[in-house]
Amino acid sequence: MDKQSKLNLFDLTMIVIGLVIGLGIFRTSKDAAEAALSPTIFFGAWIVGGVIAFCGALTYAEIGSRYPVTGGYYKIFSYAYHPSIAFAINCVILISNAASLSGVALIGAEYISQVIFATEPSSFVKSLIAMSAIIAFYGINMMGLRISTRVLNFLMLIKVGMLIIIIAALFFPKFYHPISFIHSQSDASFWQIVLSFGIALKAASFTYGGYQQTINFGDEIQNPQKNIPRGVFMGILIIIALYLAVSYSYYKIIGFDELKHAKGIASIVAEKMFGETGRTIASILLFIAVLAYVNVILLSNPRVMYAMSEDGILPKSFQKKDEKRDVLTVSLTVFAIICVVVLFFADTFDKILSFSIFLDSIGMATSAATIFVLRKRTKHLDGTGIYSMKLYPFMPLIFVLTYIFVGTIIAVTFPQYALIGFIVFLIFLALYFIIKRKRKPV
Repeated sequence: MDKQSKLNLFDLTMIVIGLVIGLGIFRTSKDAAEAALSPTIFFGAWIVGGVIAFCGALTYAEIGSRYPVTGGYYKIFSYAYHPSIAFAINCVILISNAASLSGVALIGAEYISQVIFATEPSSFVKSLIAMSAIIAFYGINMMGLRISTRVLNFLMLIKVGMLIIIIAALFFPKFYHPISFIHSQSDASFWQIVLSFGIALKAASFTYGGYQQTINFGDEIQNPQKNIPRGVFMGILIIIALYLAVSYSYYKIIGFDELKHAKGIASIVAEKMFGETGRTIASILLFIAVLAYVNVILLSNPRVMYAMSEDGILPKSFQKKDEKRDVLTVSLTVFAIICVVVLFFADTFDKILSFSIFLDSIGMATSAATIFVLRKRTKHLDGTGIYSMKLYPFMPLIFVLTYIFVGTIIAVTFPQYALIGFIVFLIFLALYFIIKRKRKPV
């Protein structure tokens, strides 16, 4: 790749921002507030989450530089660990992606239910709305229809527009909620504070996700030694500022105690500024944004399953394709079923969040830890122009330990979902050896 076609500092900064800012911020501030014993813990979780995202993004950027990825994480895991670990973790990541999709679909259901129903519907009804959205777009994709780039750009406009509205509310003190007295948590034990922070950080971690895709850009950046850390730093700094501003707006407009139990927090801010009509329009727009996100994830993840099948780690049936419609029929169907199953067994956002982030904790900690193996095995690349992070091994170590901490917190607070996640990992690990044994020539 020639120098002119490589990504410059501005390109990388915008890519990092685009990868991270999603739809979670329109819900997860509520979850972080609900977990936080105090505003200090609430805002601290957002700051720490951003710092961890910075450490992770640089770690993945170096992994991508040292071992350019062409087959997803599978080849990196195989090289650093063992093909069985690669198979199990890749499958876990796919299920985590399905859980994330289900969680975002529930966010959309929460917003649109405010428009459809006069009173708050049950979790089951919201799950049905989320399932309906997934099934509808599964059908659309099975017919070979594609949502155009213009619609995806509209998704970005909705996100940016809503962020601007929420932050703009800060400039109008008349919309501020009368700050209620917040009881001091000085009598809270050290363990209670740690638990509170860990659960709040779980919500922040979901919202900061996406930076791991910097693994794909290590060898496509101009002057990577300077531009990667600068681009990632500026991108993450902008995201931290945006997330803090949005969360502070929720805090000032809705109120900290009220935020803990609020529904459709972005539409509440819109209602304060523009009345009931503003709340309705915001709810509809965010539901549309969720539908576009559902479509994108339903398009991308089956292709990962197709690639895993080509590499021989999933059955050949996952390569089945309707050539006329350009549809991966088996992969798309299996992924959609996983999404619906997750919604069926974990019918609230908090349950899905715990399940998704626990699986993410396994995937993130083990994938980032490959840098310790790669550093030893690719010493010959040092000084050749590839990106190598400073403050090694502290940054990847902080990242790995943080995800172990978050995973442990989930195991303590939602042991059933942690247990299910761990069992899923063990099943896939065993499945690898079963498949390998069957393929051995007799």
